[in-house]
Amino acid sequence: MIDTKDVRGILTLVVTPFKKDLAPDQGRWIRHCRWLRTQNCGLAVFGTNSEANSLSFDERMTLLSALVEAGLEPEAMMPGTGSCSIPESTRLTSHAVGLGCAGVLMLPPFYYKGVSDEGLFRHFSEVILRVGDARLRIYLYHNPPVTQVPITLALMERLLKAYPRTVVGIKDSSGDWSNTEAMLKAFPGFGVFAGNETTLLATLRGGGVGCISATANINAAAIHDLYANWQAADADGRQEKLNDFRLAMQKFPMIPALKETIAHCAGDPEWSRARAPLIEFTAEERKGLLAELEKRGFEMPGLAALAEI
Repeated sequence: MIDTKDVRGILTLVVTPFKKDLAPDQGRWIRHCRWLRTQNCGLAVFGTNSEANSLSFDERMTLLSALVEAGLEPEAMMPGTGSCSIPESTRLTSHAVGLGCAGVLMLPPFYYKGVSDEGLFRHFSEVILRVGDARLRIYLYHNPPVTQVPITLALMERLLKAYPRTVVGIKDSSGDWSNTEAMLKAFPGFGVFAGNETTLLATLRGGGVGCISATANINAAAIHDLYANWQAADADGRQEKLNDFRLAMQKFPMIPALKETIAHCAGDPEWSRARAPLIEFTAEERKGLLAELEKRGFEMPGLAALAEI
């Protein structure tokens, strides 16, 4: 469950379905978001696994507005609004704040490499000042394997000092537990989210607030189960089961694998489609993925029923 007063729990980087003409499939997207909410999962729409940087800014804004208009609560949403452009990031962020979203997930400007903490501070600061809304809550998105632009502890410290009521958390997708641990120790009480569920238990034990995970698109209930029972005697065993499933999914390109799993469990092959430069699974990849799912008896209860609405 997402705590709407202080964002914590399990969120997913919601995958984006596309029509044959590669336009976003709003109907399927909203239905998937509805299903995720039944699984106690918050909606970090427009993240890496949402193919966000393959979407135009107008497409993102239209989809987010449609989600709210469809009755899904904005308090459970953390849309990605990071951009290389200050005006565009400001535009996306202002739109999310205006809709009442609980927070925004903000990448650093990622095109230029080797930039200084000073440059990154100026970028984030300019966006905050241009949005100019006390309701804004930013969750930094540290994803150096993809962006090649790290958010350092020194930069975090400076941002927290300058904007303590605005910069309130971070998703650490570094893949380096020692980095997450350093964040937890350096900033107690800060909203640190694990980048995926493999370090969820360790993050919670260290004072973190949850995880924002791609595989929560399909396995949210099990991930939330660990979040809700992290102090139970069998918590380590629950973590091991999550790790097994995550590692199985990581044998394949993640975004097409998530879409193929949804397509299979919903009985809806339209879900398999990706927007170039990503492509759909080959027959051999699909066979391998289904074998992994069947080996674990994996299913997504209630998904097929929602897909028919």
